[in-house]
Amino acid sequence: MSTEILVNIGPRETRVALVESGAAQEIYVQRASRHGLTGNVYKGAVQRVLPGMQAAFVEIGLERTAFLHAADMVPPPAEGESAPTITQLLHEGQHVLVQVLKDPIGSKGARLSTLLSIPSRYLVLLPHECHVGVSARIEDEGERERLKTILDEIQSRLSPRFGVIARTAAEGADAAALEADLSFLLRLWKAISDKAASAKPGTLVHGDLPLSMRILRDLLGTDVERIRIDNPEESRRVKQFAQLFVPEAAPLIEVYEGAAPIFDLYGVEDDINRALERRVDLKSGGHLVIDQTEAMTTVDVNTGGYTGHRNLDETVLKTNLEAAQAIARQLRLRNLGGIILLDFIDMKSEDHRAQVLRAFEKALAADHARTQLYPFSPLGLIEMTRKRTRESLGHILCEPCPSCQGRGTIKTVETVCHEVTREVQRAARQFEAKGFLVLASPGVIQQLVEEDSMGLAELESSLNRPIRLQAESAYTQESFDVVPL
Repeated sequence: MSTEILVNIGPRETRVALVESGAAQEIYVQRASRHGLTGNVYKGAVQRVLPGMQAAFVEIGLERTAFLHAADMVPPPAEGESAPTITQLLHEGQHVLVQVLKDPIGSKGARLSTLLSIPSRYLVLLPHECHVGVSARIEDEGERERLKTILDEIQSRLSPRFGVIARTAAEGADAAALEADLSFLLRLWKAISDKAASAKPGTLVHGDLPLSMRILRDLLGTDVERIRIDNPEESRRVKQFAQLFVPEAAPLIEVYEGAAPIFDLYGVEDDINRALERRVDLKSGGHLVIDQTEAMTTVDVNTGGYTGHRNLDETVLKTNLEAAQAIARQLRLRNLGGIILLDFIDMKSEDHRAQVLRAFEKALAADHARTQLYPFSPLGLIEMTRKRTRESLGHILCEPCPSCQGRGTIKTVETVCHEVTREVQRAARQFEAKGFLVLASPGVIQQLVEEDSMGLAELESSLNRPIRLQAESAYTQESFDVVPL
């Protein structure tokens, strides 16, 4: 499977697409006005401790206070031991060095941890732990043991003995490369510690790399064939960074000089636009309907116009197998996280259910985010979770509709006409006016003049005051004003 990374540099926006086998699988967006915060280290001040929630709100200089849970302050206790309470760990007004685990999402503030982790190309440094570990994505037991042996030996020479984790990219790296990586991390941690000591509460102590460089650390794998950047100056900077920290990536970086915009390659721009729609069409004629709420994301699978060529069970199985592949891709493309509920088309056969579940598990294997999948429930639903560390593509690129305020529907013209009638009656009781002027959208005014003219005449008669109507093209369908004359 060939993989490319496309980087689009705009005046105040950087976008990255991970393309596998000619199709966009993941999209990353960083804007000058709205940097992602995950991984940033802040010096915070505890604003409020909540013993009932075992958590605290911490002021780190953002629009909303951030959330720090007791479980994100100490490693899990050994068996038989009890974890300390939040009041034992924190008090109001205390200064604390914290790292953002999750960006602010919706009405929720950022999620924090005091168990800092500083990543580099091959390793993650854990300044407040002594743990030595290897990424679960490295499955070869021999390689896991080799890496752990090297890290144990390196860690034994550290004072103090920081924790170290080998990232997936460390697979195959020799001891010299790992030691050089750790040396860089130790220098970086000293710089962070020194800055934190003199920093004021509510200030950023350490920010993550720019997106164009972060991809070399987070997305670069052995199967990446090239990294194309559409800005010569940024390409030069990224190449210089790669030569210092990710030397094997430097030859893969090239300037894109094509006539068409870089995101027109492989239809990436079209994929982004389609990823903002509720409906995803399947090649078979079926479709998905994806709805994202604050609590969870739901995905409904429908056969649509697909009727198959054999029997109903085979039609349903084929649609569900195709949907499993499409859902896995959409979760990555849209960066949907948290609780996800999948409603496949009902299957009576347990064997068919097992096939769909296996196909979905296989499709999720390429996902960089951690996922947890549960078998079909008695209602025929699949429940799963996907780790959410940043906002979804829809939340980054879109905002609630000003007409429906995010409901996804608007009131009908008839409903608004009834509201206008009630508002005129309310105004008649409040004001000693000679008459009333109704300002509304052209559609509402047309309904009042044509369909509701009899009701309007009766209202004028009962109030013994005239009602004038005026269409305003700038008004949305739900907007109207009643003005006393």
